[in-house]
Amino acid sequence: MTQENKETRFLQDIGMKNLPIPLIVLSRNNPDGQHTVAHVAISARIMQDFKADWIDAFIQVLHTHGSDTVQKSLRSNIVDYLNLLNASSVRVDLDYPFFMEKLTPASKEKCLVRYLCTYSAKITSTNSDATILFKIEIPVITTYPINHQSSKGGLFAQMSCVTVELESVKDIFPEDIVELVEKHALSPVYSFLAKEDQEFIINKVHTVEKSSVDMIDEIKKELAGNQNVKWYSVTSANYGILHSYTTFINTEKSNWIPFS
Repeated sequence: MTQENKETRFLQDIGMKNLPIPLIVLSRNNPDGQHTVAHVAISARIMQDFKADWIDAFIQVLHTHGSDTVQKSLRSNIVDYLNLLNASSVRVDLDYPFFMEKLTPASKEKCLVRYLCTYSAKITSTNSDATILFKIEIPVITTYPINHQSSKGGLFAQMSCVTVELESVKDIFPEDIVELVEKHALSPVYSFLAKEDQEFIINKVHTVEKSSVDMIDEIKKELAGNQNVKWYSVTSANYGILHSYTTFINTEKSNWIPFS
């Protein structure tokens, strides 16, 4: 290679996204995993002179691994993508819906609730382990701020979407994270509610107070005490009924002082 060619070579980012593929994802309630459809995205940092047919080779590797349980395959096969692309770093993101069967609070009717998840793996060297991140969005109900039980008309609620992202020593079941968040919220969100369920939740939001700040603080404490969790981030996006904007509160490991 001439000196001129060496000087014109440089690192650049390439990638693809929105490739749908059927996968099996980890589930506590189903030992064989849950079948879903994920949208795959990959980004890599490569040299300028890399061949343009990388995408065909990537899809071929992806299909070679088939629909193995994501958490069982991606930790190891991301090295294949690093070698395939001759890259200095590679990140693969899998966005998919995860469903949980739940019982409504009063009538105990069954319903399915969808949670949006992202499973990510990134690697910078064939000699190092992949960094695995898992993210899940959990809709819940919290108390609207600036009102309290002594207010005229009592309390009222707001919708909050809690996003938990974490890096763990070993994989954590989505069901465990959902149950952790919903335990500290004012109320979970359901896909179906009978009349008695609606009355139960309406009464609860008018008589019990749980702010998004308190909820995030309690979730943080449990994650901080989990030795399996190496890093975490928790965000609550809040959709109040009296304004057209969204508020949020966020914490992550090592930068939060508990309100308590």
